[in-house]
Amino acid sequence: MPLPLRRRPYDLVFLAFFAVNLLFITYIVDLEQLVVADPTHFDYPLWPPPPLIDLVHWWGNHYDPLLMARPPFWRMTIWIDVLFFGPFYAFALYAFVRGRDWIRVPALVWSGTMLANVLIILMDERYGVTATPHFGIVLAANAPWLLVPLLLIARMRRDRPFTRPEPVSA
Repeated sequence: MPLPLRRRPYDLVFLAFFAVNLLFITYIVDLEQLVVADPTHFDYPLWPPPPLIDLVHWWGNHYDPLLMARPPFWRMTIWIDVLFFGPFYAFALYAFVRGRDWIRVPALVWSGTMLANVLIILMDERYGVTATPHFGIVLAANAPWLLVPLLLIARMRRDRPFTRPEPVSA
């Protein structure tokens, strides 16, 4: 039987991260980069709302030129986020609240994929054609997407991550 959420307070960090990603990052920040192909010439789409598109563009224009350049590899990471990570966040929210062990393998797959995506993006942010002059700020902004996958790998290391481990008998 899984431990109730109140006995797993550290899981609240994962729940907050998944919720922010589902409700803001994936289907606002990232989706904007798919529905606005050219941020220098576009009409506002129905979604995301114009003030949030303006916020994404402000960040890109001030700190993250790669976000504004939107090269093909970047757009592919966004498609991965919208098509795969978004649904994962919804399932993970349910699984973490209810203590469902079936989320373990998807969480490990998400963690590895997220780490790979973010590391590739950060390499381009540092050394690519559209490298940011504000790498420290961009690195700090992306740090949660490096740290949370590592923490989630550690959290999902047991076969039954939501159940108290059996005591080892002597």
